[in-house]
Amino acid sequence: MTIGLPQYLVVSGVLLALGLFTIVTRKNAVAILMGVELVLNAGLLNLVAFSRFSGNLDGQVFALFGIVLAAAEAVVALAIVLQVFRAQRSVDASKASDLKE
Repeated sequence: MTIGLPQYLVVSGVLLALGLFTIVTRKNAVAILMGVELVLNAGLLNLVAFSRFSGNLDGQVFALFGIVLAAAEAVVALAIVLQVFRAQRSVDASKASDLKE
């Protein structure tokens, strides 16, 4: 049995759904960041799958840049979460609006 484009798209759709579910239902900032990473990985999986089945390497190169950007985004976001934790003693995302004052 060979794995075709529909199977990749199903896996990507499941990743997208799980990521969106995590973003919507969690209050913990670290869990929300993990949901954002799942959504980003779903998009990158689509790029790689379409690139593989179309015959050019443009999507795969773009996915490599996306992985580098995801790593940079994770570093910046975790630094922000650490600063929120130092100020609030909690990583509850609903309490982060108190930092505006």
